[in-house]
Amino acid sequence: MKRYEDTAVGIYLRLMTREDTDSIVAWRNREDVRRNFIYQELFTRESHEHWIRTRVETGQVVQMIICNLEDDMPFGSVYIRDIDRQHNKAEYGIFIGEPLARGRGVGTAAAKLMLAYCFDELGLHRVYLRALAGNGQAIRSYEKAGFVREGTLKDDVCIDGAYQDIVWMAAVKN
Repeated sequence: MKRYEDTAVGIYLRLMTREDTDSIVAWRNREDVRRNFIYQELFTRESHEHWIRTRVETGQVVQMIICNLEDDMPFGSVYIRDIDRQHNKAEYGIFIGEPLARGRGVGTAAAKLMLAYCFDELGLHRVYLRALAGNGQAIRSYEKAGFVREGTLKDDVCIDGAYQDIVWMAAVKN
């Protein structure tokens, strides 16, 4: 795999390993991270290891760790899931687990790097995502990275007893 890095923002992507499990579980269970996910169940080491066995190792998922260029500190994760080789598309996801990495363009840069990987290395044509409509910061970041809003699904998910809209976005290879 080619190295995907953004020197201006100071990050690079590397493939996730099993050794990242504890960090991923801790990040994903942070309330400030979890509340922005459609599926908000708590992660466990066992559930993440199951994800690796059944999704990553089978090629349905590619998950990478976002790292600081300066000291290799991991900040969070980007991934594509449900890779569809017939239609050359996949769903994108991201979480920034380290608060010190937020608000400085890390999410946007990581999304751009992951899109480059998807289009250039995997040969995908379309990468899509779903975001809670109330997560305006993430939606703006996705737009800066090249995703375009395609629609809003009204009352699509029920979280804590309240229905919420989902914004559907995608980036298509030029």
